Amino acid sequence: MKTNKILIIEDEKPNADRLKRLLLKLRPSVEILSVEDSISSAVKWLENNNAPDIIMMDIRLSDGLSFEIFNRFEIKSPVIFTTAYDEYAVKAFKYNSVDYLLKPIEEEELEDALKRYESSMETAPFLGTAIEGLLNYIQPKDYRKRFLLAHRDGYKTVLTEDILYFYTEHGVSKTMLKTGAIETVPQTLEELEKQLDPKEFFRANRQFIIHIDSVLQVLNHFNGKLKLELKKHPEIDVIVSREKASALKTWMDY
Repeated sequence: MKTNKILIIEDEKPNADRLKRLLLKLRPSVEILSVEDSISSAVKWLENNNAPDIIMMDIRLSDGLSFEIFNRFEIKSPVIFTTAYDEYAVKAFKYNSVDYLLKPIEEEELEDALKRYESSMETAPFLGTAIEGLLNYIQPKDYRKRFLLAHRDGYKTVLTEDILYFYTEHGVSKTMLKTGAIETVPQTLEELEKQLDPKEFFRANRQFIIHIDSVLQVLNHFNGKLKLELKKHPEIDVIVSREKASALKTWMDY
């Protein structure tokens, strides 16, 4: 079962454009039927068109929560919810949800969601995968709280609460502590991103994962990008892409 026709419901153009690029990269034969940016426009589109194979639906839209769409129109297509908020996960799985992806959406996560949908369509309706996804969100996640790092002739423990940020230098992952000390960590930033609490840490770009308490100020940069200045290290500019700018602001305002 291949994903052919997709409707995107997303009110932020950079996020919609990124999603389209990822979908076309992962499934070159896919047809993006439309991008709707509000509850009202989405309902109007659904009323006047054939049902898509799948809907990629943001939860917070310009005119309210997208759950309202289900109250106005009977949606039979499976839905992959895309949002910067994890607070709606349980409610999302009351609807036709295949998966629930947190922004910024990564290529690997989107690929997994598409495979989950395609696999479920080949066997049975997507109830089983929806329940599995729901359990993943309602069960508490055990995020890393400390690191055991090599130190002199032995090891030392570093708590995540004592970390300002992680960064890469010449292919090596390092962490800057609040004390100003720098430690080398064995994990890649990709591995760290999965292990750290997303409420405390944010993957700003390919080089930096920052702690919420490390940000001194956020400045507008060119082409919709943002520039972060870090506490104790104002000489370091951390650039956040236009695609991740909205997610960063949501993270800092949570």
